[in-house]
Amino acid sequence: MSLLASFRRALRVTVPCENLTEFRAQGAVMANKPRPPTEFSPHPPFSDGDGNHVHNTILLGLPPKESQTLKSKLEFVRLKTHQVLHEPGDTLKSGYFCNTGLVSILTVFPDGKSVEVGLVGKEGFVGVPLVAGLRSAPTRAIAQIEGTAFRVDGKTLMGVLLQCPKLERQLQQFSQNLAMQATQIAACNRLHEVDERLARWLLMSADRIGSNSVPLTQEFLAQMLGTRRASVTVAAGILQRAGLIAHTRGDVEIIDREKLEEAACECYGIMQTRIREWQADSQ
Repeated sequence: MSLLASFRRALRVTVPCENLTEFRAQGAVMANKPRPPTEFSPHPPFSDGDGNHVHNTILLGLPPKESQTLKSKLEFVRLKTHQVLHEPGDTLKSGYFCNTGLVSILTVFPDGKSVEVGLVGKEGFVGVPLVAGLRSAPTRAIAQIEGTAFRVDGKTLMGVLLQCPKLERQLQQFSQNLAMQATQIAACNRLHEVDERLARWLLMSADRIGSNSVPLTQEFLAQMLGTRRASVTVAAGILQRAGLIAHTRGDVEIIDREKLEEAACECYGIMQTRIREWQADSQ
């Protein structure tokens, strides 16, 4: 039996969901311990015409001619935590090249309940139906971690894509990545334990924001994972007791990324492998 499985088994027996203060207290203690550096290596410095640093990998991958064509059409904007970019059924007036922070893509049900089906960070774009010439949103997009983006008018983007084949190809490839992510997350939410899903989600988030520190509340995590807040608290306690994360109010710090990858369900590895294979195919 693995170390994580042992912690999970012990906690099921000894820690009722009604009494969770121990986990919160442990998080406060661990937060005061020395931690490894949390920032990943940044992209080489590159700025738009107004001096705003560009981190979005789609924009950074454009040839000079296409970059110049698109640059004047972009507006640098700041995204606040919980800011909604679009709701299901909305007309997509704009698209967003995420630059920093994190955006969640959620499926919303008629009763108001929602579950996350995708994550977008500096690798991606919000508003993918625009790439196919579609103007209505099928999902909700909400800024989960505050950050910045380069906004482009929807009609303008459609015109730019006719002049920028590399941009169009990169956006199409990202659309496939996002669709693959949605199908894998759907299976994950159905088949795997909450602590395995939480580990997978933390790894995905860290990849997209370039940091091992993920500023999120338990309530929001529960909504993203489609489960109860108490279940998230217990799952975070399992990972924390195993020494993989430090969990405090409003923040989760990855302490041991290698072991967290081992603790995550196979979905994280499957998605990472698929993305690498597709990147190789596109070379």
